[in-house]
Amino acid sequence: RWTYQDYKRLPDNGMRYEVIEGELYMTPAPLTRHQRLLAKLFGYLWDYLKQHPAGELFFAPVDVRMGKLANPVQPDLLFIAQDRLNIVKEEYINGAPDLVVEALSPGTKRRDRHTKFNLYARAGVKEYWLIDPDTCTLEIYVLRGQAYAPLGAFEANDKVRSEVLENLQIKMQDICSDQLKTGS
Repeated sequence: RWTYQDYKRLPDNGMRYEVIEGELYMTPAPLTRHQRLLAKLFGYLWDYLKQHPAGELFFAPVDVRMGKLANPVQPDLLFIAQDRLNIVKEEYINGAPDLVVEALSPGTKRRDRHTKFNLYARAGVKEYWLIDPDTCTLEIYVLRGQAYAPLGAFEANDKVRSEVLENLQIKMQDICSDQLKTGS
């Protein structure tokens, strides 16, 4: 079983490593469309947080340690509410974020939809976003007890809504404008 200490000894070789329940996962660098989409989403969330200072936003790579469940995972984007910023340490986040965003890619789709979906629910992540760069769709799940329930599936013409980020106003077409124009 892999530990955080084992993880820290891995080479810095451009791969993203995660340890989920003692198992090592490796992922190559994301595609450029994945990066463009996440950069736009980060920008909109950053602007929202400047107007509504509710917490702090981070992007990968940043280690998130969640006890025996994950040591670490590296979500694409994550948000931590103001009253929980004590979990932000210099080297890593020590606990479950309030909101996690994963952009689906061929190499991570199954892990994001199943392994991480269950992991984040068990760890107590209040809201989980799955964004698909291929279809310009965003699925948002909210924690209800120990499991996720769908909040909504948002497509190009929809406005995103969130329980964690109140009054958030983002149009999916703004996030996916490059994908919609070029199909890439």
